[in-house]
Amino acid sequence: MTAVFPDFPEGPADPAPRLTTVSTGVDGLLACAAQEVLVLSDQATAAGPFGPVRRIDHWNLRRGVRYRVVAPDSARTAPGLAPRLGGLVAAGADTRTVPEVPAVALVVDGSVVVVPAEGGVGAAVVRLPGVVTALTALFERVWAGAVPLPGSPLPGSAKPGARERELLAMLTDGCTDEAAAVRLGVSVRTVRRMVSDLMRRLGARSRFQAGAKAAERGWLPGD
Repeated sequence: MTAVFPDFPEGPADPAPRLTTVSTGVDGLLACAAQEVLVLSDQATAAGPFGPVRRIDHWNLRRGVRYRVVAPDSARTAPGLAPRLGGLVAAGADTRTVPEVPAVALVVDGSVVVVPAEGGVGAAVVRLPGVVTALTALFERVWAGAVPLPGSPLPGSAKPGARERELLAMLTDGCTDEAAAVRLGVSVRTVRRMVSDLMRRLGARSRFQAGAKAAERGWLPGD
C-alpha cells in the first residue's frame, strides 16, 4: 500500500496512532521535520531511504532541523559514503559511528518512527508512543557509546538553535511547559523532550541549573 502524505498524522492531537506501510515518500515525511531527526543506519553505503545520508538531510539542516546520525564504523572508509558523511558533518549534522548498529530507524521530532517494512520493501511509519519511546531510548544508548566523526561537535557542545534558545529563556523566567508549548507552537511532549536534551547537553541536573549553565555559555537570546 502506498500512503499519501496528507493522510499521515501531523501531531499529538490526531486521533488514534497507527502504522502505515509506504513504498515511497520517506523524503516527504522527513521534509515535515521541525525539530530533530535521529538516524540509526547499519549501511556502509548511501543507497536507499535508510542510508546514513539523503539529499533531503542537507535541505533540513539548512532550515535549522537538528540531525544526529549513527552509522557503522565501516562507513568511515567506505569509498562512496565517507565523503558524503563528511559533507553531512560540514553541513551541521552531529555524526557518530559504532562497530555494529543494532537497529535501523529514523525518528522524526520524537513522535514518528520510520523503519524498514516487513520483507524489506518500502518503509513502515509508526506513531505508537511505546514504539517511539523504545527506539528513541535505544538510539540514546547507542549514541552515548558512539565515536564522533572528525568535525562533529564534541559531546555536549552543540549550540542550540533559535527555538531552543527561546525555550531556555522561558525556563530561566520560570515558564511552565504548557505555556512554553503554546508560545513555541509545539506540543508539551516536544517541549519536555527539548528540555531533556538541553539539560543533557549542558550537563545540568535541574532546570534552574540548565538556565544558569546556558547563561554561562552565552546560549540565551541576546548573549
